[in-house]
Amino acid sequence: MKRSKKSTLFSILFMGLGQIYNKEYLKGIVFAIVEIFAIFNINHFANALYGLVTLGTVPRQDHSLYLLVQGLIVVLELGIILLIYIFNIIDARNTAKERENGKEPLGTIEFIKYLWDKYFPHIMITPAFLFTVFFIFLPIIFTITVAFTNYSMPNHIPPRNLIDWVGLKNFMNIFKLKIWNNTLLHVGLWTICFAIVTTILNYSVGLFLALITNKKGIRFKKFWRTIFILPYAIPAFISLLVMRLAFSGPGPVNNLLVKIGLDKIQFFTDPLNAKIMVLLISVWLGSPYFMVLMSGVLTNIPKSLYEAARIDGASKWQQFKEITLPMVLFQTMPLLIMSFAFNFNNFANIYLLTDGNPVNSKFRYAGETDIIISWIYKMTKDQSQYHMASVVTIMLFIFVAGISAYSFIKTKSFKEEDMM
Repeated sequence: MKRSKKSTLFSILFMGLGQIYNKEYLKGIVFAIVEIFAIFNINHFANALYGLVTLGTVPRQDHSLYLLVQGLIVVLELGIILLIYIFNIIDARNTAKERENGKEPLGTIEFIKYLWDKYFPHIMITPAFLFTVFFIFLPIIFTITVAFTNYSMPNHIPPRNLIDWVGLKNFMNIFKLKIWNNTLLHVGLWTICFAIVTTILNYSVGLFLALITNKKGIRFKKFWRTIFILPYAIPAFISLLVMRLAFSGPGPVNNLLVKIGLDKIQFFTDPLNAKIMVLLISVWLGSPYFMVLMSGVLTNIPKSLYEAARIDGASKWQQFKEITLPMVLFQTMPLLIMSFAFNFNNFANIYLLTDGNPVNSKFRYAGETDIIISWIYKMTKDQSQYHMASVVTIMLFIFVAGISAYSFIKTKSFKEEDMM
């Protein structure tokens, strides 16, 4: 039997044996330690997987959430061990083939130097990769799995009660049950409207402010730019709370209206007025960012293009339409897409301004100005409807990620193409 087949067989039987057979002792010992670790923890792995499947059998004694998290961690650990096991087989086979061709394996010191020189980036990135797996990827997987359980108040909150797997029931309920699908429809449409309108207005107002502050003949440009940038420079948390107090029912704005003989306006208690106020304040906060961004872009547009356009008889509007706007869009489209994704999840503006109010009794745990992310927050923090919140979270992620990925791929900036 050829050396490559023998070393492959040995590595299949026990990690590291193939490397030891190829006289790569250090590598073989490392692989063997991984398998020994797996063997000594086999009972722990089995119990964790059993807990993941059952989510507990004895109320008050078994904690379903702990079992779920522990099971997911073990699944990730087993996945990493499986990858190491596969790599161990491939490595043993490739090394044996090299020996068959007359190439001797490296010694221990030479192997360590070779590994450090060739795989230095991989070695440095491994801690970050493991951190990402267990502190970012694991919570995402946990959120997804909760969507397939009945984790909710009042009957399925551990440790008093156990959580059960329910399959696709939650996904079916959010579309079948009227109280859920009606809320999802209205909140979803308002979220889309809020994200689109806010993004377009922020971009347009920012471009307009950049154009007028960069126009020749405008005096005190630095002063105007400072004034326009103030809403963005001040922490949004403070600005939103000030706006909420200023336009509330007994606030200073309504008091001023009463003093001049006008009626009070229900800025945040009327559904339509509340949505308009949320949009206007969001634009007031967000447009200065685009103004600063556009100012830098506008200064990079060659003046020769405008001179050529004027010689050809192009009007100011035609110059803006054919030169300014395409150049600005080309350089800022990725940021425009990111702004849309951000506004889709702009929790702070809704929570700090209206808290989702005014209330609508036809909605399930949502108010008139709630967007999906604030609705999810209420379902988790206030109502403990974790299962349905996870379902909505998954749907939100698929929608936003899909649109963002498609838009990035289609933009010329992403493709690094010339704009013309």
